[in-house]
Amino acid sequence: MSPFTRKSPETGTMEHNRTVDMLRRAQAYGYAVGAYNCYNDDGVMAVIRAAEASKSPAIIQLFPWTLNFQGPHFIRWVVEYAHSASVPIAVHLDHCIEPEDVRRALELPFDSIMIDASRLDPEANIAECARIVEEANARGIAIEAELGRIEGGEDGLPLTDLESILTNPGFAREFVDRTGVQLLAPSFGNIHGSYGPLGPKAYWRLDVLKDLNENIPSIPLVLHGTTAVSDVLFRETIKRGVHKINLNRTVRDDYSRFVAANAGKLELTALKEQAVEVHAKSIERLMDVLGSSGRA
Repeated sequence: MSPFTRKSPETGTMEHNRTVDMLRRAQAYGYAVGAYNCYNDDGVMAVIRAAEASKSPAIIQLFPWTLNFQGPHFIRWVVEYAHSASVPIAVHLDHCIEPEDVRRALELPFDSIMIDASRLDPEANIAECARIVEEANARGIAIEAELGRIEGGEDGLPLTDLESILTNPGFAREFVDRTGVQLLAPSFGNIHGSYGPLGPKAYWRLDVLKDLNENIPSIPLVLHGTTAVSDVLFRETIKRGVHKINLNRTVRDDYSRFVAANAGKLELTALKEQAVEVHAKSIERLMDVLGSSGRA
């Protein structure tokens, strides 16, 4: 059995879970693994081709939208394709909020799932995460949880008082111990979508990351909210315990621009082939930035 192959759910073990294995290795050697949001087969192919070209581990990241729009057969295809690659690639479901989506996801061969119960009060968040962790781990699926609240959207900074929703480093140890989660997505001033004209550096509290890493050094931290984040800032988070970095528009914009500029000009076959190549190149560049190139 490959060291990156998750055993079947019937074994009730987390041994050799792909997501956990690759992030533990990233912790040991001081780099991060990119989790690349994919919306179609172009994105999936781009991640796999980039990972194989760069000899890098990678995480293909899907949303519940994919679960509902493209269905379970598409997800099984993604997992089969990812697991057949020549380098370790995991498949992760991000921001799973609705109970029905969680139930459906646990019946699919995901390597890991992010359970977003951060909308609940801390005790309810703990109870919900602990319940799902027990069931997921029995099926060999790792769980990521959000502690604090990562706000934001595509329209710029929210009106939320960011200070009030930061993750409390002192509470993080208790949260991890009581829930059993394998990964933690903290709120340290990061938001989804645009950070506005001042950029992320104006809002990020890197000291919170540092304190979190000191309190829960065995737990890989996950960076959400990476639009317009500089290469330097990515590397700063890695120094402070971030080993899974979620990437969406950072690696997708060149692809989107290419498709928009060439749709109707190129035959569909040529459009897809060239678009996947553009997307893969963007991903390869970030693999170099995160230090995962050559680590497979």
